[in-house]
Amino acid sequence: MKTYNKPKVIAEIGCNHKGEMEIAKELILLAKFCGADYAKFQKRNSRELLTEEQYNAPHPNQMHAYGKTYGEHREFLELTVEQHAELKNFCELNGIGYATSVWDLTSAKEIAGLNPDFIKIPSACNNHYEMLEYLRDNYNGQIQVSLGMTTKEEEVKLIELFEKNNSSKDRLIMFSCTSGYPVAFEDVSLLEIDRIKDTYGNRVKEFGFSGHHLGIAIDIAAYALGATWVERHFTKDRTWKGTDHAASLEPQGMSKLVRDLNAAYKSLTYKRSEILEVEQIQRDKLKYRKR
Repeated sequence: MKTYNKPKVIAEIGCNHKGEMEIAKELILLAKFCGADYAKFQKRNSRELLTEEQYNAPHPNQMHAYGKTYGEHREFLELTVEQHAELKNFCELNGIGYATSVWDLTSAKEIAGLNPDFIKIPSACNNHYEMLEYLRDNYNGQIQVSLGMTTKEEEVKLIELFEKNNSSKDRLIMFSCTSGYPVAFEDVSLLEIDRIKDTYGNRVKEFGFSGHHLGIAIDIAAYALGATWVERHFTKDRTWKGTDHAASLEPQGMSKLVRDLNAAYKSLTYKRSEILEVEQIQRDKLKYRKR
């Protein structure tokens, strides 16, 4: 018989803190208030991640730029590992999990040193094999991986990398994802959840859904298809400066998402008996009886 685990919700704060620790902490408290299980950030070493040309290029959307170049923009939004340690402690004090996406080897080493429950690998970096090997061999927590803009060959290589020196079934959580901001409904491709479950179900720990769409209806469908983890970008104000805010949920939307996922969890069961107690009352009153 089919069973469902309780959904786990990740509020992806990312860089929506605008480079300010007080905003980061406020978003953590808001995520906790909304009922999210984790507040997640990002860690990048821009000099390591970007080529010189990319670093010195102008931001592609100047109205959202925090620097004269894309590199300066990224540096402005970046928090230090000491600040991440402070945020992790702040999360723990306030009863919500802390997590971070890492984009490069230096960031992976820094965040692994904080020993969070899991580290997220964004779609853009799931072929950074040197970084993945380091985490496989030097970090004991879960590895969550988004599969946006990823070929099936790259999916297999990712799993095989962990199976060489570790068990992917105990470590990996694969997230169905379409890499766009925001993503049109016809491009969300929810049945990818079925595909990766059918293909890798006996080789990875769990499955998730990382959504960049508008609204919250699709997330419920993703959970019903088997995505135990649901990750959505989170902000206080979708009109704030920054490219991720428009595809993020505000607190009201996040609260409704958590509410609806928990309602779906309660409802995705079989009947406990042929006639439930609530039905027996109606059966006694309404069921047809031959006269």
